[in-house]
Amino acid sequence: MYVADSRGTPAPAVTTEPAVAPGIRPGRRAALAPTVLALGTVSLITDVSSEMVTAVLPLYLVAGLGLSPLGFGLLDGLYNGVSALVRLTGGHLGDRWGRHKLLAGLGYGLSALCKPLLLLAHTLPAIGAVLALDRTGKGLRTAPRDALISLASTPEDRGRSFGAHRAMDTAGALIGPVLAFVILRGAADGYDAVFTVSSCVAALGVLVLVLFVPRRTEAGPGAAADTAPANGAGARPRLRASLYLLRRPALRRISLCALLLGLCTVSDAFVFLLLQRTTGIADRWFALLPLGTAAAFFLLALPLGRLADRIGRRRVFLGGHLALLLAYGLLLTGAEQPALPYAVLLLHGAFYAATDGVLMAAAADTVPEEHRGAGLALVQTGQALARFVCSLAFGAAWTAWGARPALIAAAVLLAAATAVCARLRPDDAETAAATATR
Repeated sequence: MYVADSRGTPAPAVTTEPAVAPGIRPGRRAALAPTVLALGTVSLITDVSSEMVTAVLPLYLVAGLGLSPLGFGLLDGLYNGVSALVRLTGGHLGDRWGRHKLLAGLGYGLSALCKPLLLLAHTLPAIGAVLALDRTGKGLRTAPRDALISLASTPEDRGRSFGAHRAMDTAGALIGPVLAFVILRGAADGYDAVFTVSSCVAALGVLVLVLFVPRRTEAGPGAAADTAPANGAGARPRLRASLYLLRRPALRRISLCALLLGLCTVSDAFVFLLLQRTTGIADRWFALLPLGTAAAFFLLALPLGRLADRIGRRRVFLGGHLALLLAYGLLLTGAEQPALPYAVLLLHGAFYAATDGVLMAAAADTVPEEHRGAGLALVQTGQALARFVCSLAFGAAWTAWGARPALIAAAVLLAAATAVCARLRPDDAETAAATATR
């Protein structure tokens, strides 16, 4: 995979003093762009709402409505698969209309609308339709939102910007389950109360987006504006041109590695189940395991984003998969050590912190501004579909062979995929082009 290394040789200085943003003293980094902070706030609020529902949904469907585990598995697949399939639509339309904020707002609004609908849905088809609509909203908003972040950031600070956004997003993932737990314990109609509060929180997130996220991005020197259209000739990007982005060698390498590594990334649910089986964690504590991963993600996202800007995004991205491989190794030891759950959850959170935002920052370096949303959506869609396939394959392998052989196979494949991606190096021309953007 090619992710530009930030330590390239700088261009000769033209002036005696470095160019800095107004109001920023030389030698100090500019503050995060207002767009990044506003979108981070929106994601934090929205994730509180979403994770409140996610935390109680399995219990609500299986225990409350009597849905079978097979039925829940089908819904879970629908819940995650639909999002991947509509990301390209959101990314392309944001580029074509030149209105990334509008597409992101539609996505957030659609997901917010689904929360109160859960109060009315009591059958499998109805719940499936509501969840599909919710995931459609998530798919529509993801690429335009990330395009706004990349366009509002200078190239040398994109890792830090995405890291800050992901940290704020993950803070919501920490608050949501705790809030749902408190409501379930204190309310008479616990599930309805959770869905009602979640609806109000989701509406607040949309309101913050409308009021505080500017239509045009605001950043320091070197950042791009969110204008329509951005190609300078007045022509709107076409879908065919968006798909042809994979002809760009650097983006193709990034997409290939995201796909290969995604095919070896076991879903979070399986990781937590394996951790419980290995350590014998009591059922009553199982719901807290995702909070451990989220806490590590929250603490490490910004530092690792900064590190990616300094030493190269490719190194940090591959290092994140090595952390995941080490987590697999700890699970395979089967050692009943008190520190094992903490170590696995720390490595699991470090994996996300080193890959999620860093991958988007790396992909943004290889995509022209007028196709930024579609380019990021291509990478996101390939990775999401690959992880979905991995989950299906791992579940089948677990059923056929058992948990340990299935995890061994996943670890071997992950090690091989990481080695392959580490060997994909850019040629000299691509290195020079990437360095010129920094």
